[in-house]
Amino acid sequence: MKKLNDRKEFVKALDLFDKLKHQTILTDRILLQAFKACTQLGYLERGQIIHKNLSDSLLNNSYIQTSLINFYMQCGRVNDAQRVFDSSVKKTPVHYGSMMKGLIKNKRAEKAIELFSRINNPGEIHLCLLFNSCAHVHTKQALDFGKKVWSEMSSIHHKNEFVLNSAFDMFVKCGDLENAENIFANNKRVVISFGQMMKCYNEHSMPMKTIDLYEKMKDEDVEANSIIFLLLIDACGQLGIESRCRSIVNQIPSTMLNDFKLQNALIHMWGKVGCVNEAEKVFKRIDQPDHVTYTAMINSYGLNGMGHAAIELYHQMPSEMIVGKTCTCILNACSHAGLVDEARAIFSTIQMKDKWIYTAMIDCLSRSFLFDEAKQLIEKYESDQPPYLPMHMSLLSGARNRNDISLARQTVQRMRELFHNADKFLVSASILFTNTLASTGELEEASQIRWNMTQSGAKKQIGLSWTEYNGEIVQFHVQDRSHPRTSELYDELNRLEKELIEHGHKFDARWITRPLMPDATVQSVLNSHSERLALAYNFIQRPVPSRIQIVKNLRICGDCHGAIKLISKIRRCEIIVRDANRIHHFADGKCSCDDHF
Repeated sequence: MKKLNDRKEFVKALDLFDKLKHQTILTDRILLQAFKACTQLGYLERGQIIHKNLSDSLLNNSYIQTSLINFYMQCGRVNDAQRVFDSSVKKTPVHYGSMMKGLIKNKRAEKAIELFSRINNPGEIHLCLLFNSCAHVHTKQALDFGKKVWSEMSSIHHKNEFVLNSAFDMFVKCGDLENAENIFANNKRVVISFGQMMKCYNEHSMPMKTIDLYEKMKDEDVEANSIIFLLLIDACGQLGIESRCRSIVNQIPSTMLNDFKLQNALIHMWGKVGCVNEAEKVFKRIDQPDHVTYTAMINSYGLNGMGHAAIELYHQMPSEMIVGKTCTCILNACSHAGLVDEARAIFSTIQMKDKWIYTAMIDCLSRSFLFDEAKQLIEKYESDQPPYLPMHMSLLSGARNRNDISLARQTVQRMRELFHNADKFLVSASILFTNTLASTGELEEASQIRWNMTQSGAKKQIGLSWTEYNGEIVQFHVQDRSHPRTSELYDELNRLEKELIEHGHKFDARWITRPLMPDATVQSVLNSHSERLALAYNFIQRPVPSRIQIVKNLRICGDCHGAIKLISKIRRCEIIVRDANRIHHFADGKCSCDDHF
């Protein structure tokens, strides 16, 4: 039977068992092989019959018990496995290991963590299973328990390769960067561990660390595979700097460039860095594009304000390939281009509308200040579905753009009633509301809300902008004076201020959201926004680049948008700014978004 099982001839092994059970006394060795065959074949009833006919002595055999646990867990019968486990008087480490492994397999990893705490002197396998369980649960409580066990482990286990790999996987999946980096730095690194660390960095929006890690891979002669390049493409898309994208793409082996997943990822990346022509080149090289390919290209058009191109491709797409994500992307493309009628027409043809599709349509209406229609759509959705916070955020964002305090107040109040447990999103809503108040001169109320948020421990995301010149990426925050060339930067900002005034720009105080300090002016505050600093940094370089690329983690303000449009004409250069929502292509005093931002 063992030989048959080893050759994966499980049916023949059971046929032999049927012959043996009438001719000889069944030993635990024979039964173990029978249960193994049943487990591999998923023969639940057959295994249950064998179990039912076991003698008391065999039922108390620890090898039989662990085999039964494995069998029932493999068949998804967790309660039956638990009964076998509970019936065991003398539980061995194998009992605990089998139970933990089965619980993880049946998506009950939290129970495996509980079971681990009952093991005296856990061994290598138990530790690996525990860390695996924590990685599956990936809650703060699971991570804290895993960290406690990690810190109390013996030095022998800390040197065990399997335990280390399991702990590393736990820290990566639970987002504990410090411990993940420590294990990664102090142990043998292979392509898999490099990939895990890169994935962790990408998930924490740290794309430069992923790219730096690739340089270490090359230094250590670790050959990158397609998964590594997918992670690098994702990192480049996050970073948003074209030159870094080209550098990485040039290093992808030509044999991999036909990989379907890589091609789709490249379309997405090029779209996110404002290089639509490059995205189109990849798209056209694909003989049989699937729904992911079409959707990525439609999204690339949408991000870059090319709404009509997105609609044209959407209508060329085979109808059977259109999925929910495609519909969301095409509606977003319409939203970013102000194509409300086109969005309405597409929305009306969508049979299965999910919350993301509704949100995209509501966003489109709100950007065009069609608030009554947007509210009606929210009411229609909520008539038979639970409320969805991003729909209300889209409405609030539209109210901010229109400086409609009444609507903004109503929307925020409604959000607080419906989503009182969504702290993170309510902080964002409160910030948007305070900005609306401040833009209309209600500074006292705005300051009071900010004070309340500070007292509650709420944190506002810091606005950052980054750019690259001659291979160096530099990052700025508002009123930043940390750069070695700060005096030159602010001299350049003063020159830009004068040029803007000479060409008729009116600095818009509505985009100042805090009371002015005694030594500040409207011009000095707006002129020191992070994107303006990044722009000035490019202008103090020699030679001055004719094409400037800036990435901002928040939405560009209205005054910066208007100023950069004019600067592109004054300085005769192309300026590309990617903000949190879309990509703006400024040239000759115009923007690709046509002021729909």
